[in-house]
Amino acid sequence: MPDPEIAALTAALDQPDPDIRRIAVMQAADWAHDHPGLFAQASRDDDVGVRLEAVKALDGDASEDGVNALADRLEDAEAEIRAAAAESLAEILDEAAGPALLARLEGARGEARAAILAGLRKLRQEGALEPALDALGDPLASVRLEAVRVLGYLRHHRAVAGLAERVVVDGDAEVRRAAVGALGFAPPDAAAPALLRALGDADWQTREEAAVTLGKLLPAEAADGLIVALEDQYWQVRQKAAVALGRLRAGAAVPALIAQLSHVIGNLRREAAGALAAIGDPAAVPALTEALNDADVEVRKSARRALDALA
Repeated sequence: MPDPEIAALTAALDQPDPDIRRIAVMQAADWAHDHPGLFAQASRDDDVGVRLEAVKALDGDASEDGVNALADRLEDAEAEIRAAAAESLAEILDEAAGPALLARLEGARGEARAAILAGLRKLRQEGALEPALDALGDPLASVRLEAVRVLGYLRHHRAVAGLAERVVVDGDAEVRRAAVGALGFAPPDAAAPALLRALGDADWQTREEAAVTLGKLLPAEAADGLIVALEDQYWQVRQKAAVALGRLRAGAAVPALIAQLSHVIGNLRREAAGALAAIGDPAAVPALTEALNDADVEVRKSARRALDALA
């Protein structure tokens, strides 16, 4: 920001009229990351509108002044400002913000703790490991969710046990689902028991995510549970289970996969044909031949590829 404009904003922030202060902050917002101190000052303004515009202008700012200003506003009396501060923190991508965020995480509670964890998530700060592990036991689901997400980004072996525990015991479906996905980096034998439990979760999206993650890790013991998942009431779960069974080359799944070729959902029929191709059992040839007459062109293509692979 040129010196005259810095002077103009500085002068405007001392004006008694809050509209003048607010408009000045809005007009100078493009320079917030170059002069975060001024916007940090504005974020402490008595007027709600001025504070809100300052918080928005500091979106993604990684400076110590910017991070501390946003963290302070997580305790603002106005819910709109607290939410805007959390959104601005979540947009931080610069690792330089890590030390300030970690310092503010210490002692943070409630939604403020969740927001600071969200700000740390994409930065992959090793220093976030211990605080995130500790936050897995927070009474607030939003904090546990952000802790799971931080650990998923860190991909540290020490996180596996805690994530697996969240899959099994957490009372919040979104936390369980996120923990299932976060286990995608884990050794298969360490993650499999929790993921197999998750195939029976009350939340269908968690069951779906479990099938996806098992399809990544490919533990040999997953086949039986995935075959059962082919009878799930939600076709999305069946579809992901079919994909995983194909990747596992699970011969025992052939009859159940053949049964999916008559399901009403074309996407499921297509993936079932693809899984049968991957498994490569000639017993599937008659059913795949019949699928060449499917009403869905993508299913017909998948069946043709499967038959070519089996030829």
